[in-house]
Amino acid sequence: MLDGVSLDQLKAFVAAVDEGSFSGAARKLLRAQSVVSEMVANLEGQIGVKLFDRSGRYPKLTAGGAVLLADARGIISGVDFMKARARGMSSGVEPELSAVVDVLFPIEAITAAAKAFQVEFPATPLRLYVEALGGVLQPILDGRASLGVAGPGPGVPNRFVSERIADVEMLMVAAPDHPLALHPRPIPKAEAARHVQLVLTDRSELSAGREFGVISRTTWRLADLFAKHAFLRQGLGWGGMPRHAVQADLDSGALVELDIEDAPPGALILPMFAVYPAAAPPGPAGRWLIERLKLCPRRDPALAPADPAI
Repeated sequence: MLDGVSLDQLKAFVAAVDEGSFSGAARKLLRAQSVVSEMVANLEGQIGVKLFDRSGRYPKLTAGGAVLLADARGIISGVDFMKARARGMSSGVEPELSAVVDVLFPIEAITAAAKAFQVEFPATPLRLYVEALGGVLQPILDGRASLGVAGPGPGVPNRFVSERIADVEMLMVAAPDHPLALHPRPIPKAEAARHVQLVLTDRSELSAGREFGVISRTTWRLADLFAKHAFLRQGLGWGGMPRHAVQADLDSGALVELDIEDAPPGALILPMFAVYPAAAPPGPAGRWLIERLKLCPRRDPALAPADPAI
């Protein structure tokens, strides 16, 4: 008998609870009251549980009805979600959007975009990876991600499109008691090379044998930007960080900016690109996400890309 339970019966049950009466449920569902009452009664008969106590003026939810109410809502919600996803798929919206973002990209911009994405595409799950260097390209090459937001690093294959979307400011920083922070400026590169440089490591093999912005003879490799941040604050080395990640530390004095010889004046500008296969461009959800991330503050697009010391 349970196989005969219909979605209409469950909707009548939930509507009766929400509206407080069968007549209210009938108005909400645009059905006759007798039809709604009959659907609920048939549902009770099929599942073998009394859902309402009808002894009073208004039907009152029973203990068993209260337990099954959550199940009924879940079933209705699941069907609505399936319908929404099917509508999106029929209109060309991806059934799921998988993206990989460079760890240097502002997390505030990512979370703001994700929040807006949830409203714009409620039936499209978002799968997000956060990686560095070649680790950004690897999930796209493997097919685990359909698009990426990547900075300069390992060369992007010709079969991929690179679409510039934003710029990130990179600074050389150290703790205020670090020897380089106390050195007269500008700091000679030879002097910087004498001290441990904290560098993000590539969890892929795409940049094997290549270095990006490494000056020091001694490096400590960290796979996590937040770990690198913590190490910098503890004076365990010096290194490059995106301004958005360390501005509060610079303001408070927990970190200081280093002026290293031959470095360009001000911050290094790290361009960020949306990367995706030319043969499989983003669908509506992916294109929306790219355009939303373009709202991240951007500097002069004429500035030439630089290899950042990361």
